[in-house]
Amino acid sequence: MTSLTVATWNINSVRLRLESVLRFLSEAAPDVLCLQEIKTEDANFPGAAFTQAGYPYQAVKGMKAYNGVAILSRLPLTRTHTLEVCARQDSRHIAAEVAGFELHNLYVPAGGDIPDPEQNEKFAHKLRFLDEVTDWFARNRSADHPMMLVGDLNIAPLEQDVWSHKKLLDVVSHTPIEVARMAAWQNGLSWVDAVRHFVPADQKLYSWWSYRAKDWDLADKGRRLDHIWVTPPLKDRLHGADILRPWRGIEKASDHVPVLVRLTVPA
Repeated sequence: MTSLTVATWNINSVRLRLESVLRFLSEAAPDVLCLQEIKTEDANFPGAAFTQAGYPYQAVKGMKAYNGVAILSRLPLTRTHTLEVCARQDSRHIAAEVAGFELHNLYVPAGGDIPDPEQNEKFAHKLRFLDEVTDWFARNRSADHPMMLVGDLNIAPLEQDVWSHKKLLDVVSHTPIEVARMAAWQNGLSWVDAVRHFVPADQKLYSWWSYRAKDWDLADKGRRLDHIWVTPPLKDRLHGADILRPWRGIEKASDHVPVLVRLTVPA
């Protein structure tokens, strides 16, 4: 067996932050990096730069100016596929097999500002998206299938995943209806929260800090929106996880930071 590191990062424009991604690949050296919100069409994705950096295996589902997901890997990617959820071609999912398991990279809709599906179509879309992916996994995969699911899921499910549980109960990303949808998705295939597998639920844990704060670090009003889940066959292979907070403080930072897990895989 050998160790494998998988990271996920909502980069908020891969072309704008290309140097940051290359620096991360050099310093953190993950074997696989999943990106969300790449905000570029496939033809303009800077794949050559990533190949030169040692990540020649790439799966990209891009979109001009919005959304978009990508997988960069040192190891071969096979059986790549995408899902078009809610009958929209909005580039929110890509999957591939790597190192003996299936890897799903997702960018769940943010949902707008009003947590009412009747008043806010963006929130209604988010709930439909969650229902559809939950149903897809229930119909097409099983809990004994070795899988990892990563990405910006745009929900902070636990009380300690937000800076104030009471103040954010009516704020999109932490409302009870969203948390319930995420729980149904997670419970559907007995997904294991790989980061909380190592960090107790009573400890604060964030992966996103708003651009609106004058001093994000001092205010520390974060939320854990970025997740890594594994199905039961991979649970006992996990041996570490990190949320890399310092990357929020770099020049031209994304409002999200990288999240990574380490696990053992067959050599």
